[in-house]
Formats: sequence, structure tokens, C-alpha cells
Amino acid sequence: MVPTTERALLLRQLKNYLLFLKESGHTHIPLNHELSELPVMAVPTGYFQDRSAEPSESRMTQDSLFSEPQDHPEELLSLAAVREDLGDCQRCKLCENRQTIVFGSGNPHADLVFVGEGPGADEDAQGLPFVGRAGKKLTEIIEKGMLLDREKDTYICNIVKCRPPGNRDPERDEVAACKPFLIKQLKAIRPKVIVALGKPAASTLLGRNVAITKERGTWHEFEGMKLMLTYHPAYLLRAYTRENRQAVYEDMQKVLEVLNA
Repeated sequence: MVPTTERALLLRQLKNYLLFLKESGHTHIPLNHELSELPVMAVPTGYFQDRSAEPSESRMTQDSLFSEPQDHPEELLSLAAVREDLGDCQRCKLCENRQTIVFGSGNPHADLVFVGEGPGADEDAQGLPFVGRAGKKLTEIIEKGMLLDREKDTYICNIVKCRPPGNRDPERDEVAACKPFLIKQLKAIRPKVIVALGKPAASTLLGRNVAITKERGTWHEFEGMKLMLTYHPAYLLRAYTRENRQAVYEDMQKVLEVLNA
């Protein structure tokens, strides 16, 4: 019989994997020939730790949970590979209180990617980014302000994949642990435009302290991709002024100009 703690870990990994398949547009669970004897379903080799097998490169060992992401060749890099590298991440203290890893959602081939700060309570519960009040505001910006479809035309993720306690800003060590996966996510998608939502996201992507009120609406570059800085939807909800709403609208019009060029 599987011990309770191990069973809980497997169930959490299974939940995260199924969420990832859903977010990636899969309508069924892919069958791996190496695991085809399983009676119900199979998952990619190495996604779950097999304690009965001899150590191999495909196994997720305790050491791999704390290792850096594997160096996949650029032409083979995919969101699936990044998600598998992330695993049931325990690389920083945010794992202690999270319910779910919030990897990202949307079109994995989108020309537009929004990067936020970190999951909140709603996101932690559902395993999807931007589904609370700020998420509804972001959807409004995308669909009413930009006339795009959130799921079909964009991809959305955060600089950290687990909820910071009390919705505080992610701390430096937490950002450092998660940033390699964010970079690989963005490289896997290779969008035309990345939009950094708020100061933490902008500062992380640019590698310096960003004064978002002064620098929003300006173009930058990240790994060869165009980067636009704007306010976080949560800021708009706190400071819901005509000036701030107009600022974000103008920022998104600049983004549309690049997307439609």
C-alpha cells in the first residue's frame, strides 16, 4: 500500500499535470508506450518518481527537485519540457503553504504574453493565473480594450508560480528560484510582445529596480523580444482613476500596433 505522504505527493503532481494538459489545449491524456500496461492512464516517463526502479535520467529524484532547469536545445524547448523540469517544485519556501503550482494558461503559441507578479488566493485554489478580481480586470483589458480573445490570443503567467503568503511581493530568493522557469517559458513561446504587469514583473525581466509610474508605456527588450511595461490590474482596482485607465489603454494600443505590424 502506498504511504499516505507519498500518495498525497502523487495526487498533487497528478493534479498539476492534468491542469497543464488542459492549459496546453489537450483533450485527452497522452499515452506513453513505456507505461502502456497501466490499467487507467499513463503519463510521461519521469513525471512521477518511481521508487522501485533503478536511478536513471528519466526519474525525478530528490536532487532533481532542487536542481536548475535542464538545458534543452532551443529547437526542442517547449512548455511541456519546462513544466516537467519544474515538477513538484520545492526550490523555495513558497512551496510550504501553496495548494497548487500556477504555471500559466492560454495559447502556447501566442504573439502576446502577459507576465504578472504571483498567484493570489483564487489562483492558488484553481491552479490558473489571473482568475480573481485582478484577473477579471485583465480579461476586460484584453477583450474589451484590445478586442482580443484571452485564451486564443494571449498567454498569461507570473514571475513566481506559488502564492506568496498574504499576497505580499515575492522576495528576492523566491524570484531567483523561479526566474529560470519564467525565462524558459518565454523562450518556448517566443511571442512578439511581452507585457510586464507592474513593478515586480518589470523589475524581474529588466534585472533592475523599475519605477513603474515613470517607465510604464515604454518599450524595452527581453531576450530579443519586445517588452512593454504597464500597471498591474490590481493597481487599477486600487487607484481606479480615469488617468490610470487611460494610461493602460494607451500602453495596450502601442502593443497592438506592434502585433498588427
